[in-house]
Amino acid sequence: MAEPFRVRVVSADREVWASDDATMVVAKTVEGEIGILPGHEPMLAILAKGEVRVTVADGERITAHADEGFLSVEENTVRVVASRVELA
Repeated sequence: MAEPFRVRVVSADREVWASDDATMVVAKTVEGEIGILPGHEPMLAILAKGEVRVTVADGERITAHADEGFLSVEENTVRVVASRVELA
């Protein structure tokens, strides 16, 4: 099994949530839903308004509601940046 990765969920004015042991991120983009697992290739996607779901290594699931923004995957880190983000 691949090593967990970092996730940073950020709104326009603050970091909303962060973890260094995520195992999966699912988010809604303008092209459809996308899933990110450890070892994912670098990418940049435009977020659509909707849920961002993160699963961490201990099985805990975090859900955030995000407005439009972007999601990037680079160097074992997923960044979700949106104009407004609220944890569910």
